[in-house]
Amino acid sequence: MPWKETEPMTERMRFMMEWESGLFDWSELCVLYGVSRKTGYKWLRRWESGGADGLRDRSRAPRGCPHRTSREVEERIVGLRGRRPNWGPVTPRLRLRREEPEVSWPAASTIGGILKRRGLSQPRRRRRKPEALFGNPERLQTQGPHEVLTADFKGQFRTGDGRYCYPLTIQDHYSRYALCCEALGSTGGGGVRKRFEGVFREYGLPEAILTDNGAPFAGVGLRRLSRLSVWWIRLGVRPLLIRRGHPEENGRHERYHLTLKEETARPPAADRRSQQRVFDRFRRDYNEERPHQALEGAKTPAEVYRPSERSYPRRLPPLEYPGHYEVRRVNLNGYVKLHGRRMFLSQVLGHETVGLEEVQDGVWSIYLGEYLLGRWDRRNDTIRG
Repeated sequence: MPWKETEPMTERMRFMMEWESGLFDWSELCVLYGVSRKTGYKWLRRWESGGADGLRDRSRAPRGCPHRTSREVEERIVGLRGRRPNWGPVTPRLRLRREEPEVSWPAASTIGGILKRRGLSQPRRRRRKPEALFGNPERLQTQGPHEVLTADFKGQFRTGDGRYCYPLTIQDHYSRYALCCEALGSTGGGGVRKRFEGVFREYGLPEAILTDNGAPFAGVGLRRLSRLSVWWIRLGVRPLLIRRGHPEENGRHERYHLTLKEETARPPAADRRSQQRVFDRFRRDYNEERPHQALEGAKTPAEVYRPSERSYPRRLPPLEYPGHYEVRRVNLNGYVKLHGRRMFLSQVLGHETVGLEEVQDGVWSIYLGEYLLGRWDRRNDTIRG
C-alpha cells in the first residue's frame, strides 16, 4: 500500500532510516512500504539534497503559464477601462480587436478577471430576463436602417438645481444609432413634436415608429391615437405600440436607457443645459466609438446606419383616397356625418379628412390616409378598432 494517509511525513522518515540501517535491500524496502521503486528513488534524492525538509509535500501548481496575459496587454486593458469606466469586459475587447487585430487579445472572461483583480469592477445584481416575467412574445425584426425607429422617455430625474429633466430618446432599431437624446422640461407634445421635426429634417422619415402606450405617443381613444401619432400618419409614418405592461417588446431601447442612465445621470449635471451637453457627448461616443457586439463585425452604430431616402416635406401632403371612398371632414369635437348619421371618432382627428369604404352591407372601414382606424357598424352604431 502507499504511504499511510495519516502521517505520510513520518512514513517517509522511517523509510529513509531503515534504508540507511542497511537491513533491507531497495526492492524489499519498497515492497514493505507499498511504494514503487521509482517513488522510493524520488524521496531518496530529496532526502540526500534537503534532509527532512526535502520529504515535505510540494505545491503542484505550475511554475509558469504559457497563456498568461502579458503585462503590456494588461496595462492596455486597464488604461482603456480608466478612460471608459462604465464599459464592461466585452466592449473593451471589441474595441481593442478593431484597433489592433494582429494582437491576440484575451477573452472577455479574462478581461473581467483582470479588472476584478485590479479593483476596477463591481459585481452587478443579476436581473431576471424579461422572458421569465412576461413570456416570449414575437420580437420585432428589421432588415435595414429607418424601417423602424424606437422612441421613449427615460425616467425623469432632478438635476442639481432641483428641476426635473425628461430625456427624450429616439433610436434606429436596426443599427442602434441614437438619433436624439434631448433633455426636455416636460413630456408635453409640443416640445416632443419639435424634436421629432428636427430628427426628420436631419435624417429623413422612417417607415414606422415603435413606442409604449404613454403620452404623448398614445392617447385613450380610437386606436389609442394622439396628436403626435396623427401627425406621423399624415407624414406616411406608421405608429406602432407595444402591449401594455410589456416593456420587453421594446427591449433594445430599454437596454439603451440602462447604459444612458449609468453614463450620464450618476450623478446628474448641475442643470438641464449642462445635462444636455453630457447627453450630446454620450450620443457621439455611443454612435461613433463604442463597438456593438450584436452588429456584424462588432461595428459601431455609425458604421451601419444610413439616413432615410424619404425626406421630410416642407408641407404636410394632402390625404388622398380612392374614388369610391366617402370622404368626410372630422369636426373639432371629433365627429363625422355619414348618410345623416353622426359618428364619434376622436378629438385628436379634429379638422382631418377621413375616408370611409363600405366593405359589407352597413359596415364601413374608416381610414386616415392608408391607416385603418377601425370599422363602423351602422346597424348597432359601434366602432371596432
